[in-house]
Amino acid sequence: MVAGDLMSFSQLRIRLANQFDLLKHAAIANAGHRFWLIPILVPIIWLGPQSFFLAMGWTQPVQPSAIQVRMMGFPLACVGIYLGLRIIAGEINARTLEIVYTVPGGAVKVWLIKLLAAIMILLPTQIIIGVYSWFMFTPFPLESLYGALQIGVFYLVVSLGFSTLFRSEVSGAIVAVAALGLNVVITGFGTGRQVWTPFFNPHVIDNESFRTILAMTLQNRIGMALVIIMIISLAFLRGNRRERLLSG
Repeated sequence: MVAGDLMSFSQLRIRLANQFDLLKHAAIANAGHRFWLIPILVPIIWLGPQSFFLAMGWTQPVQPSAIQVRMMGFPLACVGIYLGLRIIAGEINARTLEIVYTVPGGAVKVWLIKLLAAIMILLPTQIIIGVYSWFMFTPFPLESLYGALQIGVFYLVVSLGFSTLFRSEVSGAIVAVAALGLNVVITGFGTGRQVWTPFFNPHVIDNESFRTILAMTLQNRIGMALVIIMIISLAFLRGNRRERLLSG
C-alpha cells in the first residue's frame, strides 16, 4: 500500500513537472527567454515615476479607488496586449504555424497552453504591483485585484482576436491599443459608471446603495467573463481555418 502511494505521488510529481516545463516553454514562445523580467520591470517602469512625483509633492495622494484601473489595470492591459499578439499571430510571423497544426491534439491545445502561460505572466505582475501599491500608496479593496486582472485578460484576448483576424501582430496591436485608448477616454481612466466596459470600477461609485453597486458589479464581471470566452472561441475558430491563415 505504501509502495503504491509512493508510486502515485512520484507519477503526480513527474506530471506536474512536465506541465510546468510545458508552461515555461509556452511563456518563452510568448515573451522570450527573459519573460520573467516582465513582472519585475513593469512595476518599476509604471509605479516608479509615480512614486517619485508623489514624494516630490507634484501629484495628489493616490486614493484607494484609483488602484484598480490606474495603478494595476492599465499596465496589465499593456502587458496583455503584448502577450496576446504572440499567441497565434506570433506563429504566423515566425513561419511556424504549419508546424503547430501538426501537433498531436490539435493547434487549439497549443494556443490554450500559450494563453494560460500569458495569464501566468500577468498574475505575478499584478501581485507585485498590488503589493507595491498597498504599502507605498494606500491600502485598497481586495476586489480591485479581480477587477484589474479582468482588464489585463480582456485586452489579452482582444489582442489575440484582432491579431488573428488580421493575421498580423502589427495590425492587431494597432487596433488593440486604439481600443484601450478609447476606453481610457470614455471611462476617464475608470472613474465612470459604464457597466459595459472592462474598466468598470465599483469603488468610485459612492451615491448608490450597496445592493445597486453589487448588482452592477456582478453584471459587469459576469458579462466580461462571457465576452472573454466568446472572443477566445472566435479567435481559435479563426485560427483553425488553416488554409486561410497559411495563405498569403
